[in-house]
Amino acid sequence: MSMIVQPEPDRPDSSVIAAQNDAFRKLACLGVPPAQPIQGRMHVTRSLMEVGDGFMAEAVKATGEFATFEPENDPEGWHDFGAVEIRGETVFWKIDLYEADSDFRYGAEAPDNPATTMRVLTIMLARDW
Repeated sequence: MSMIVQPEPDRPDSSVIAAQNDAFRKLACLGVPPAQPIQGRMHVTRSLMEVGDGFMAEAVKATGEFATFEPENDPEGWHDFGAVEIRGETVFWKIDLYEADSDFRYGAEAPDNPATTMRVLTIMLARDW
C-alpha cells in the first residue's frame, strides 16, 4: 500500500497579518493612516458606550496604543486580540478577518492579503465576553 502525502496548504504569513492588524488598529483608533490601504470597520459594544464620562474614548485610544503581545495573549502571532485596563475596568479588543465580498459570512481565505480581507475590530468590556 502506498501513501500519498498531500502538501500542507500555504499558511498565511503571521508577521504580515500582525503588521496589517496593527496598522488597521492604529488607523481605526488613532487616525494614523497606514502605508497601504486596509479595509475594515470598528465596532464598540453598547455597554462600553454607556459607561460615559469619556470612558469609551479612553478605551479606543488604549486599544490603538496596545503593543504588549506575548505568546500567552497572541499564540498565532497575528496581533488580533488584547486587553487593556481603563479606570480599573478590563476592556477586550478583537480583530476578526473576513472575505471582503462575503458580507461577513466567511473567514478570509488569504488573511495576509489586504485586497481580499475585511477586518472587523470589536472593543468591549471584558464582562460582556
